[in-house]
Amino acid sequence: MGTESTESTENVEAYARLAAERVDARFKGLPPDADGLTVGELTAQHRNLFTGGFTTPVLALSAERLQHNLSLMETYAARHGLSFAPHGKTTMAPQLFRRQIEHGAWGITLAVPHQVRVARAFGIQRVFLANELVDPAALRWIAAELAADPGFRFICYVDSVRGVELMDAALREAAAARPLDVVVELGAGEDARTGVRTEAECAAVADAVAGAPTLRLVGVAGYEGEVPRADPERVRAWLRRLVALAADFDKAGRFTGVDGPDGIVVSAGGSAWFDAVADVFVEIPELSLPVLKLLRSGAYVSHDDGHYRKITPFNRVPEEGALEPAFRLWTQVVSRPSPEQAFVNAGKRDAAYDLDLPFAQVVRRQGATEGAAERPATGVTVTGLSDQHAWLRTVPDADLEVGDWLGLGLSHPCTSFDKWQLIPVAEADGTVVDYIRTYF
Repeated sequence: MGTESTESTENVEAYARLAAERVDARFKGLPPDADGLTVGELTAQHRNLFTGGFTTPVLALSAERLQHNLSLMETYAARHGLSFAPHGKTTMAPQLFRRQIEHGAWGITLAVPHQVRVARAFGIQRVFLANELVDPAALRWIAAELAADPGFRFICYVDSVRGVELMDAALREAAAARPLDVVVELGAGEDARTGVRTEAECAAVADAVAGAPTLRLVGVAGYEGEVPRADPERVRAWLRRLVALAADFDKAGRFTGVDGPDGIVVSAGGSAWFDAVADVFVEIPELSLPVLKLLRSGAYVSHDDGHYRKITPFNRVPEEGALEPAFRLWTQVVSRPSPEQAFVNAGKRDAAYDLDLPFAQVVRRQGATEGAAERPATGVTVTGLSDQHAWLRTVPDADLEVGDWLGLGLSHPCTSFDKWQLIPVAEADGTVVDYIRTYF
């Protein structure tokens, strides 16, 4: 897999500014007595998550599990001959972008112009935009970025003739100095999300690109996670359509303008079916140019205790390894009105809930001896969320009292990162070794 070059001075300075940012009331859960410190100064104190003044609720990333997940996907992509552009919309955390690139990522996948601006502010040199971009203001900005930085590689979807026309008009008006690289998005079915529905329509979009001097067709792409009624057979059938489309385009000479080491781009890959992507991309025939087999799975960084834990391809192919849930939301019991009910002080503002409710995992009793400080949350179930409370059902003999800290596992990391602007990274003993800044 290709990786980015040595960081520029501007890039290093951007990360230095993160460390220089002042801690204040903007950041949930951080110690009140840390106000006024820089993030770097607070990091250097190596405070303990449980005894260092953090307030509840507080979201934490496991340092060990985060590292495990980064390493596992680096190894997986290399083993299967895939390049990797993980979807950064999951985290919108430049520090994690940087670590993913350090772990072999070709670049970062994003979805909207704001996210690209964040990535560029931190020196990301390769961006795959998994969307059609038709906003004139955004296209003017992209054209200026491409003109100013010969090393910047930007690729985005096209999925309509009208979209091609709008892109070409905006780029002409911007006097774009370099053509914009695009891939035709093949839709995953009639009931899927975006993307061209038929191969004939794909050819029409490709013809429109060929007639637009501001654009350059470099490949094909799509998202197999949108295949209706997805199962291994349907997903692999759609992926084979994508591979066949690339081969047909190549045979028709549609990639004659492609240059550079990446060659023809063939891209897919969410977090549910990347094993199918690996299997089918092995079948890509020899084309007239090298092929960049670009996987885009992004939720692996933190994984989760719900949705992705159930559907990860590593469940189907356990010999490949296993991702580990890296998030835990620490809350505090603030009400215990009956033996069957309790409430903690985290709700919809703090916990992902779009797919599954959080999961009660462990209890910590403040002041308990070290060996008894943490125990399984036996007999405790989250049954609902209010804005700032989680509703708990407890068996009558559940050992839970007001003041206890309750650690919750979360489902769907894509809606966990966006609720927290500065996330402590804690080692297993609670020592906080870093803080991850998000930009949603």
